[in-house]
Amino acid sequence: MNNIQSDKISFKIDEDSFREIYNLYWDKVFSVCYSNLGETEPAKGMVQEIFKSLWERKDELEINQSVERYLVRSAKFKVFEYIRNKKIREQHLDQIVSSQVTSLNYTENEVMLSSLRERLSVLIEKLPNQCRKVFRMSREQGLSNKEIASDLLISERAVEYHISKAVSSLKSNLTEYSF
Repeated sequence: MNNIQSDKISFKIDEDSFREIYNLYWDKVFSVCYSNLGETEPAKGMVQEIFKSLWERKDELEINQSVERYLVRSAKFKVFEYIRNKKIREQHLDQIVSSQVTSLNYTENEVMLSSLRERLSVLIEKLPNQCRKVFRMSREQGLSNKEIASDLLISERAVEYHISKAVSSLKSNLTEYSF
């Protein structure tokens, strides 16, 4: 079995050589995995996967380097793969949580907006006739104070008064929406 430890020797793995490789290098492979992860159970699992793969591929696998170097490289690759997959899983979970929160907030916001629109509509209808006309022309039609004054044959100062009165009335009746 001395051939297993030497550099750049090609050999096939049989049951005896596998047992020897396992006994010689299990601690070293575990050490590489654990030192990079800091977690015992995942490190043990990786070591088992590495040796399981080595055994399953024993008939086709030819190691053309030192066994130790091969196993250490395998361990580093497993650690990298584990960290990459863990990060991907965390990103997916973050996206799922984010989309659910956004969806919940969106639904809640839509309900609140619908409620606000209904309440606003009722309150606008309760405004005095001239005040309601001026407010709608300003806010719904987007007309300037000068245009409203011209259309209704009133002064711009009167337009400002009606808008101010309407906004004040709406604010005082919509306190539950905290503006």
